[in-house]
Amino acid sequence: RKQATEYSTSSSDDEFEPKPSLTHKAKRALRRRRKLEKETKQLIKQEELKRLHKAQAVQRQLEELEERQRALEIFGVELERELRGEADSGTKDENQMLHEWFELVMEKNKLMRYESELLIIAQELELEDHQSRLEQKLREKMAIDDSLKDEMDLNEEDEI
Repeated sequence: RKQATEYSTSSSDDEFEPKPSLTHKAKRALRRRRKLEKETKQLIKQEELKRLHKAQAVQRQLEELEERQRALEIFGVELERELRGEADSGTKDENQMLHEWFELVMEKNKLMRYESELLIIAQELELEDHQSRLEQKLREKMAIDDSLKDEMDLNEEDEI
């Protein structure tokens, strides 16, 4: 009798013990995968927005730089005329005008270097954007089962 009770107790424990079914595990894995894909898409979107904001800031700085260069050019033309004696220099002496001229040239060179740096940053942003698009395209290609891909798809995936 005692053995029968032990036997029935152990079998009843097995009956009520929750065992995750294979489909439940598959559903959980699918949910995790979708969540990961969603988070990845959000990160990609955030990175795109950061690059966009940075690109807009670079564009504004380039426009401001262009305005400053124009103003320096106008000032330089006037100063050059004064140095040649074509315009009335007023109370300025030649040494003062030469000093202003050299400062103007240094400022213009500084602006040109800054413009080069901004253009390099813009090019880096463009390359980062291109890389991001290629990575996304590769992820999409790799998500497709290899048995469904033809020769062209495989070649394109390798190229990416």
